[in-house]
Amino acid sequence: MYLEELFSLKGKAALVTGAGRGIGQVVALGLAKAGAAIVIFSRTGADETVRLIEDAGGKALSLIVDVTSEEQVDKGLAEMMEFAGPPDVVFNNAGICIHKDTFGATIDQWRQVIDINLTGEYIVARAAGKIMHERGIRGSIINMASMSGTVVNVPQWQASYNASKAGVIHMTRSLAVEWAQYGIRVNSISPGYINTPMSADTPKELRDAWMPLIPQNRMGEPEELMPAILYLASGASGYTTGSDIIVDGGYAAR
Repeated sequence: MYLEELFSLKGKAALVTGAGRGIGQVVALGLAKAGAAIVIFSRTGADETVRLIEDAGGKALSLIVDVTSEEQVDKGLAEMMEFAGPPDVVFNNAGICIHKDTFGATIDQWRQVIDINLTGEYIVARAAGKIMHERGIRGSIINMASMSGTVVNVPQWQASYNASKAGVIHMTRSLAVEWAQYGIRVNSISPGYINTPMSADTPKELRDAWMPLIPQNRMGEPEELMPAILYLASGASGYTTGSDIIVDGGYAAR
């Protein structure tokens, strides 16, 4: 019973960005099963995720929000507070990747990746953190980073993605130190190669090249990220802030 209470999110409100499919969808459902009311920000909607949560007995709302827009994020948070209350937990998940070598990629593509992956996470964290601070909420913000923020992936070239995720990791540490005085914890999670719709769209020759580089010799499943995320979201991680948890089958340890 002690562990159930320690990891419980009963009575909490959780914001999940980019939860229309893949990792975000699995995490939104997992946080709902732990007891949280879920609000989703996505550019295209997340009606299927809401249905899955409601079918499991949970409470959820999907909002069309572009995380790179401060105005839309602020409006979405206002709607969240009407639906579920102020955020106790944020899973900052929205992101993109463009596999192009540096000479072939355009500056606009660089800016697009940095804008969504790094600036978008900053905008959401900043807006949610401000609400937590003003209301005295000892909240938890979990930023989606990647093992690509620690290592350089091969054989694909993706300097913009790698740089964005390295930025997320150090932004996380910076916010954690700055906001520790308010009781707001900020951590990141760095997945390796995970079986998602996005990875399924990756050319087979790339996926085949990854396998020998992963010590566990397989890709991970979104559900295998959930225990680490639930730890960071819940009271179980009360003394954990500024940390990056790598879940990559051993890739970054080589």
